[in-house]
Amino acid sequence: MDGTNESNQGNFILLGFSDRPHLERILFVVILIAYLLILVGNTTIILVSWLDPHLHTPMYFFLAHLSFLDLSFTTSSIPQLLYNLSGSDKTISYTGCAIQLFLFLGLGGVECLLLAVMAYDRFVAVCKPLHYMVIMNPRLCLGLVFIAWGCGVANSLAMSPVTLRLSRCGRHSVDHFLCEMPALIRMACVNTAAIEGTVFVLAVGIVLSPLVFILVSYGYIVRAVLQIQSASGRQKTFNTCGSHLTVVSLFYGNIIYMYMQPGNSSSQDQGKFLTLFYNIVTPLLNPLIYTLRNKEVKGALRRLLLHDREKKRVRVKGPDRHL
Repeated sequence: MDGTNESNQGNFILLGFSDRPHLERILFVVILIAYLLILVGNTTIILVSWLDPHLHTPMYFFLAHLSFLDLSFTTSSIPQLLYNLSGSDKTISYTGCAIQLFLFLGLGGVECLLLAVMAYDRFVAVCKPLHYMVIMNPRLCLGLVFIAWGCGVANSLAMSPVTLRLSRCGRHSVDHFLCEMPALIRMACVNTAAIEGTVFVLAVGIVLSPLVFILVSYGYIVRAVLQIQSASGRQKTFNTCGSHLTVVSLFYGNIIYMYMQPGNSSSQDQGKFLTLFYNIVTPLLNPLIYTLRNKEVKGALRRLLLHDREKKRVRVKGPDRHL
C-alpha cells in the first residue's frame, strides 16, 4: 500500500457516463429536476417537523434527521455529477475526491444505523405504548442519534484513508461518476484481498447488524399488531410502519448488493446505475412515502399552509378599527 506520494498528486478523472454522450444530456435534465425535488421535499419534512408542535415526537425527530441525511448524502455527489455531465471536463481534485469518499461512506453508515434507531422507536411505540414517552425520552433520542453519527463517522475515518492510500500505479481514471470505495479499490494495482476483507467485516457491523435488528424489531411489531382487536388501529400501525419498511427496503437493497462485494465481482455499469438509484431515487421517494402514507404529516402541512394564508389575509385587510 505504498501509494501515498502518488495519491497526493494531480486530479482524478470521473469517467461516469462519458461513454454514452447522448445519455449524458438526458441524465443531466432528469438528475437536475430530481435534485431540486429532493431539496424541496426533504427541506419541507425538516421544516414541518420543526414548526408544527404536533410533530414534536421521537418519530418525527428521527424523520427530520433522516431527511437531513438524505439532503447531505445527495449533495455530497450530485452537484459534481451535474458539473461533469454538463461539459467535457470530468476532473475532480484529489482533495475533492477524498471529501466525497469520506462523506459518502460516513453519511451512508449513519443512515444505516438511523434506520435501525427508527425501527426501535416503532417497536417501543407498538409493543410498549404505555411506556413510550418514558422510554423514548429526549435524552435517549439524542443519545441514539449521536451514536449513529459517531459510528458512521468512525467507519468512514477507518476506511477512507486506507482506500485512498492504495497504490494505483499512475492510474487516475475512476470508472464511476463519484469517488466511491468499490470504484477506487478497482483502480488499485496491488492485491486488495486484505482491504476487501476489512470492508466486508465493517459492512457486517454497519450494514447487516442494523438490518438484522430491524427485521427482529418488525417481527415483534407484526406479532403485536396481529393482537390488536380494532381494524382501524391495525391499519394505522401498518401504515406508519409500512412507510419505514419501504424506505429500509429501498436503501438496504442497493447497499448490501454493492458493499458486500466491493471489488471486481460486480458489473461496473450496473454499479453506476445502482449508486445513482440510491443517491437519487431513495432520497426523492422518502418524503413522498412519509407524507402520502401519513395523515399526521399531511395534517401538519395543511395547518401550516392555512396558517400562512390566514396571516396574508390579515396583512391585506389590516387590523380591525373600532371607532
